[in-house]
Amino acid sequence: MNEAPLMPGLYVVATPIGNLGDITLRALDVLKRVDLIAAEDTRVTGQLLATLGISKPLLSVREHNERQGAEKLAAKIAAGAAVAYVSDAGTPAISDPGAVLVRALREAGLPVIPVPGASAVTAALSVAGFAPGPWLFAGFLPPKQKARRDAILALKHQPAVLVFYEAPHRVRETLVDLAVTLGGERRICIARELTKQFEETACMRLDETAGWLGASAYREKGEFVLLVEGAAQAESGMADAERMLRVLAEELPASQAAKIAAKLTGRKKSELYDLLVQEHD
Repeated sequence: MNEAPLMPGLYVVATPIGNLGDITLRALDVLKRVDLIAAEDTRVTGQLLATLGISKPLLSVREHNERQGAEKLAAKIAAGAAVAYVSDAGTPAISDPGAVLVRALREAGLPVIPVPGASAVTAALSVAGFAPGPWLFAGFLPPKQKARRDAILALKHQPAVLVFYEAPHRVRETLVDLAVTLGGERRICIARELTKQFEETACMRLDETAGWLGASAYREKGEFVLLVEGAAQAESGMADAERMLRVLAEELPASQAAKIAAKLTGRKKSELYDLLVQEHD
Protein backbone atom coordinates (compact mmCIF):
# COMPACT_ATOMS: atom_id res chain seq x y z
CA MET A 1 0.00 0.00 0.00
CA ASN A 2 1.05 3.57 -0.62
CA GLU A 3 2.49 5.22 2.49
CA ALA A 4 2.47 8.77 1.12
CA PRO A 5 0.07 11.27 2.76
CA LEU A 6 -3.36 11.43 1.21
CA MET A 7 -4.45 14.56 -0.61
CA PRO A 8 -6.63 16.72 1.68
CA GLY A 9 -10.33 16.14 1.08
CA LEU A 10 -13.36 14.09 2.04
CA TYR A 11 -13.11 10.40 1.10
CA VAL A 12 -16.59 8.86 0.89
CA VAL A 13 -15.83 5.23 1.74
CA ALA A 14 -18.15 2.27 1.18
CA THR A 15 -18.02 -0.38 3.91
CA PRO A 16 -19.37 -3.97 3.94
CA ILE A 17 -23.13 -4.51 4.20
CA GLY A 18 -22.60 -7.87 5.88
CA ASN A 19 -19.66 -10.00 4.82
CA LEU A 20 -16.46 -8.29 5.99
CA GLY A 21 -14.65 -9.81 3.03
CA ASP A 22 -16.35 -7.22 0.83
CA ILE A 23 -14.14 -4.39 2.12
CA THR A 24 -11.97 -3.27 -0.77
CA LEU A 25 -8.19 -2.97 -0.70
CA ARG A 26 -8.52 0.71 -1.51
CA ALA A 27 -10.98 1.29 1.33
CA LEU A 28 -8.55 -0.36 3.76
CA ASP A 29 -5.72 1.80 2.45
CA VAL A 30 -7.72 5.02 2.75
CA LEU A 31 -9.02 4.24 6.24
CA LYS A 32 -5.46 3.54 7.40
CA ARG A 33 -4.06 6.76 5.93
CA VAL A 34 -6.68 9.42 6.67
CA ASP A 35 -6.24 11.78 9.62
CA LEU A 36 -9.81 11.41 10.86
CA ILE A 37 -12.85 9.20 10.21
CA ALA A 38 -16.31 10.74 10.40
CA ALA A 39 -19.04 8.16 10.94
CA GLU A 40 -22.81 7.80 11.06
CA ASP A 41 -22.43 5.88 14.32
CA THR A 42 -19.00 5.87 15.95
CA ARG A 43 -19.85 2.73 17.94
CA VAL A 44 -20.61 0.70 14.81
CA THR A 45 -17.60 2.07 12.96
CA GLY A 46 -15.38 1.57 16.01
CA GLN A 47 -16.23 -2.13 16.00
CA LEU A 48 -15.49 -2.40 12.27
CA LEU A 49 -12.16 -0.61 12.63
CA ALA A 50 -11.16 -2.81 15.58
CA THR A 51 -11.89 -5.90 13.47
CA LEU A 52 -9.78 -4.46 10.64
CA GLY A 53 -6.95 -3.52 13.01
CA ILE A 54 -7.27 0.22 12.35
CA SER A 55 -7.14 2.94 15.02
CA LYS A 56 -8.15 6.48 14.06
CA PRO A 57 -9.87 9.44 15.72
CA LEU A 58 -13.65 9.26 15.17
CA LEU A 59 -16.20 12.04 14.82
CA SER A 60 -19.95 11.47 14.83
CA VAL A 61 -21.64 12.94 11.75
CA ARG A 62 -25.18 11.64 11.45
CA GLU A 63 -28.54 12.79 10.14
CA HIS A 64 -29.29 15.12 13.05
CA ASN A 65 -25.93 16.94 13.10
CA GLU A 66 -24.79 16.64 9.49
CA ARG A 67 -24.71 20.38 8.77
CA GLN A 68 -22.77 21.16 11.93
CA GLY A 69 -20.44 18.24 11.21
CA ALA A 70 -19.88 19.58 7.71
CA GLU A 71 -18.64 22.88 9.16
CA LYS A 72 -16.15 21.09 11.41
CA LEU A 73 -14.88 18.86 8.62
CA ALA A 74 -14.64 21.73 6.16
CA ALA A 75 -12.34 23.58 8.56
CA LYS A 76 -10.15 20.51 9.05
CA ILE A 77 -9.91 19.77 5.32
CA ALA A 78 -9.16 23.42 4.54
CA ALA A 79 -6.31 23.14 7.04
CA GLY A 80 -4.88 20.15 5.14
CA ALA A 81 -6.58 17.11 6.68
CA ALA A 82 -7.68 13.99 4.82
CA VAL A 83 -11.03 12.81 6.22
CA ALA A 84 -12.98 9.63 5.53
CA TYR A 85 -16.74 9.44 5.86
CA VAL A 86 -18.51 6.11 6.40
CA SER A 87 -22.09 5.13 7.15
CA ASP A 88 -23.02 2.11 9.27
CA ALA A 89 -22.92 -0.17 6.21
CA GLY A 90 -22.67 0.17 2.45
CA THR A 91 -22.22 3.37 0.48
CA PRO A 92 -22.92 6.68 2.26
CA ALA A 93 -25.72 8.91 0.93
CA ILE A 94 -27.67 5.91 -0.47
CA SER A 95 -30.58 5.98 2.03
CA ASP A 96 -27.91 6.85 4.62
CA PRO A 97 -26.51 10.17 5.80
CA GLY A 98 -23.81 11.76 3.68
CA ALA A 99 -25.52 13.78 0.95
CA VAL A 100 -25.79 16.95 3.07
CA LEU A 101 -22.14 16.66 4.08
CA VAL A 102 -20.95 16.09 0.50
CA ARG A 103 -22.96 19.01 -0.85
CA ALA A 104 -21.71 21.38 1.86
CA LEU A 105 -18.08 20.52 1.15
CA ARG A 106 -18.56 20.83 -2.61
CA GLU A 107 -20.14 24.24 -2.14
CA ALA A 108 -17.11 25.19 -0.04
CA GLY A 109 -14.88 24.24 -2.98
CA LEU A 110 -13.27 21.29 -1.17
CA PRO A 111 -12.36 17.94 -2.81
CA VAL A 112 -14.77 15.01 -2.42
CA ILE A 113 -13.40 11.64 -3.51
CA PRO A 114 -15.49 8.44 -3.88
CA VAL A 115 -14.08 5.15 -2.64
CA PRO A 116 -16.63 2.70 -4.10
CA GLY A 117 -17.57 -0.68 -2.74
CA ALA A 118 -20.52 -2.59 -1.32
CA SER A 119 -24.05 -1.38 -2.07
CA ALA A 120 -27.27 -3.32 -1.46
CA VAL A 121 -28.85 -1.70 -4.54
CA THR A 122 -26.26 -2.87 -7.04
CA ALA A 123 -25.85 -6.25 -5.31
CA ALA A 124 -29.58 -6.93 -5.66
CA LEU A 125 -29.72 -5.74 -9.27
CA SER A 126 -26.82 -8.01 -10.20
CA VAL A 127 -28.78 -11.15 -9.27
CA ALA A 128 -32.31 -10.08 -10.27
CA GLY A 129 -32.06 -11.09 -13.91
CA PHE A 130 -33.97 -8.13 -15.29
CA ALA A 131 -33.07 -7.04 -18.81
CA PRO A 132 -30.39 -4.34 -18.95
CA GLY A 133 -31.99 -0.92 -18.89
CA PRO A 134 -32.93 1.95 -16.60
CA TRP A 135 -33.73 1.47 -12.95
CA LEU A 136 -35.09 3.91 -10.39
CA PHE A 137 -34.00 3.83 -6.76
CA ALA A 138 -36.95 4.93 -4.61
CA GLY A 139 -35.47 4.09 -1.21
CA PHE A 140 -37.89 3.51 1.67
CA LEU A 141 -41.61 3.95 1.03
CA PRO A 142 -43.74 5.90 3.56
CA PRO A 143 -44.74 3.89 6.66
CA LYS A 144 -48.47 4.78 6.48
CA GLN A 145 -50.59 2.80 4.02
CA LYS A 146 -52.32 5.72 2.28
CA ALA A 147 -49.06 7.60 1.71
CA ARG A 148 -47.32 4.38 0.69
CA ARG A 149 -49.96 3.50 -1.91
CA ASP A 150 -49.89 7.05 -3.25
CA ALA A 151 -46.11 6.85 -3.63
CA ILE A 152 -46.38 3.52 -5.46
CA LEU A 153 -49.20 4.83 -7.67
CA ALA A 154 -47.00 7.75 -8.74
CA LEU A 155 -44.48 5.19 -10.05
CA LYS A 156 -47.01 2.85 -11.66
CA HIS A 157 -46.24 3.79 -15.25
CA GLN A 158 -42.48 4.06 -14.87
CA PRO A 159 -40.80 1.78 -17.46
CA ALA A 160 -37.70 1.53 -15.26
CA VAL A 161 -37.17 -1.25 -12.73
CA LEU A 162 -38.33 0.09 -9.35
CA VAL A 163 -35.96 -0.47 -6.43
CA PHE A 164 -37.10 -0.12 -2.82
CA TYR A 165 -35.60 -0.72 0.61
CA GLU A 166 -37.92 -2.09 3.27
CA ALA A 167 -37.79 -2.97 6.96
CA PRO A 168 -38.82 -6.45 8.14
CA HIS A 169 -41.82 -5.24 10.18
CA ARG A 170 -43.35 -3.55 7.11
CA VAL A 171 -42.37 -5.85 4.27
CA ARG A 172 -45.62 -7.87 4.24
CA GLU A 173 -47.79 -4.73 4.07
CA THR A 174 -45.57 -3.19 1.42
CA LEU A 175 -45.75 -6.28 -0.79
CA VAL A 176 -49.56 -6.25 -0.51
CA ASP A 177 -49.67 -2.58 -1.49
CA LEU A 178 -47.34 -3.18 -4.45
CA ALA A 179 -49.59 -5.97 -5.72
CA VAL A 180 -52.81 -4.00 -5.23
CA THR A 181 -51.47 -0.82 -6.82
CA LEU A 182 -49.30 -2.20 -9.63
CA GLY A 183 -51.16 -5.44 -10.36
CA GLY A 184 -50.34 -8.94 -9.23
CA GLU A 185 -48.85 -9.97 -12.58
CA ARG A 186 -45.81 -7.73 -12.22
CA ARG A 187 -42.62 -9.59 -11.38
CA ILE A 188 -40.58 -8.83 -8.31
CA CYS A 189 -37.22 -9.96 -7.03
CA ILE A 190 -36.84 -10.00 -3.27
CA ALA A 191 -33.32 -9.81 -1.86
CA ARG A 192 -33.06 -10.41 1.88
CA GLU A 193 -30.03 -10.15 4.18
CA LEU A 194 -27.60 -9.60 1.31
CA THR A 195 -24.05 -10.89 1.95
CA LYS A 196 -25.05 -12.10 5.45
CA GLN A 197 -25.31 -15.66 6.75
CA PHE A 198 -28.99 -16.11 5.89
CA GLU A 199 -28.94 -14.31 2.53
CA GLU A 200 -31.84 -15.20 0.26
CA THR A 201 -33.03 -13.99 -3.14
CA ALA A 202 -36.20 -15.05 -4.95
CA CYS A 203 -38.11 -13.83 -8.01
CA MET A 204 -41.85 -14.25 -8.56
CA ARG A 205 -45.09 -12.45 -9.43
CA LEU A 206 -46.34 -9.89 -6.94
CA ASP A 207 -49.44 -11.98 -6.27
CA GLU A 208 -47.17 -14.86 -5.19
CA THR A 209 -45.29 -12.95 -2.50
CA ALA A 210 -47.71 -13.65 0.35
CA GLY A 211 -47.24 -17.39 -0.15
CA TRP A 212 -43.48 -17.02 -0.34
CA LEU A 213 -43.35 -15.02 2.90
CA GLY A 214 -45.69 -17.42 4.65
CA ALA A 215 -43.59 -20.46 3.77
CA SER A 216 -41.04 -19.61 6.47
CA ALA A 217 -41.15 -17.49 9.61
CA TYR A 218 -37.59 -16.37 8.87
CA ARG A 219 -38.59 -14.67 5.63
CA GLU A 220 -39.96 -11.63 7.43
CA LYS A 221 -36.65 -11.01 9.15
CA GLY A 222 -33.65 -9.00 8.04
CA GLU A 223 -33.16 -6.12 5.63
CA PHE A 224 -34.91 -6.18 2.26
CA VAL A 225 -34.27 -4.86 -1.22
CA LEU A 226 -37.37 -5.12 -3.45
CA LEU A 227 -36.96 -4.88 -7.22
CA VAL A 228 -40.17 -4.60 -9.25
CA GLU A 229 -40.22 -4.75 -13.04
CA GLY A 230 -41.19 -1.55 -14.82
CA ALA A 231 -44.46 -0.88 -16.56
CA ALA A 232 -45.01 -2.70 -19.85
CA GLN A 233 -45.57 -0.69 -23.02
CA ALA A 234 -49.23 -1.77 -23.03
CA GLU A 235 -49.71 0.15 -19.78
CA SER A 236 -48.35 3.43 -21.11
CA GLY A 237 -51.73 4.60 -22.42
CA MET A 238 -53.22 4.21 -18.96
CA ALA A 239 -51.20 7.19 -17.71
CA ASP A 240 -53.12 9.56 -20.01
CA ALA A 241 -56.41 7.99 -18.98
CA GLU A 242 -55.60 8.47 -15.31
CA ARG A 243 -54.69 12.12 -15.80
CA MET A 244 -57.98 12.74 -17.63
CA LEU A 245 -59.89 10.85 -14.96
CA ARG A 246 -58.49 12.96 -12.15
CA VAL A 247 -59.38 16.21 -13.94
CA LEU A 248 -62.95 15.02 -14.50
CA ALA A 249 -63.24 13.81 -10.89
CA GLU A 250 -62.57 17.33 -9.65
CA GLU A 251 -65.89 18.45 -11.13
CA LEU A 252 -68.00 15.27 -11.37
CA PRO A 253 -69.06 12.30 -9.23
CA ALA A 254 -66.71 9.31 -9.50
CA SER A 255 -69.13 7.18 -11.54
CA GLN A 256 -69.78 9.92 -14.10
CA ALA A 257 -66.10 10.84 -14.34
CA ALA A 258 -65.21 7.19 -14.98
CA LYS A 259 -67.93 6.86 -17.63
CA ILE A 260 -66.76 9.89 -19.61
CA ALA A 261 -63.05 8.97 -19.29
CA ALA A 262 -63.84 5.45 -20.49
CA LYS A 263 -65.60 6.76 -23.61
CA LEU A 264 -62.75 9.13 -24.43
CA THR A 265 -59.88 6.70 -23.83
CA GLY A 266 -61.31 3.28 -24.59
CA ARG A 267 -60.48 2.01 -21.11
CA LYS A 268 -63.00 0.04 -19.06
CA LYS A 269 -65.32 2.14 -16.92
CA SER A 270 -65.04 -0.32 -14.04
CA GLU A 271 -61.24 -0.14 -14.15
CA LEU A 272 -61.27 3.66 -13.98
CA TYR A 273 -63.94 3.77 -11.31
CA ASP A 274 -62.02 1.31 -9.13
CA LEU A 275 -58.94 3.47 -9.50
CA LEU A 276 -60.77 6.54 -8.22
CA VAL A 277 -62.27 4.64 -5.29
CA GLN A 278 -58.87 3.18 -4.40
CA GLU A 279 -57.26 6.61 -4.35
CA HIS A 280 -59.88 7.96 -1.95
CA ASP A 281 -59.94 4.98 0.45
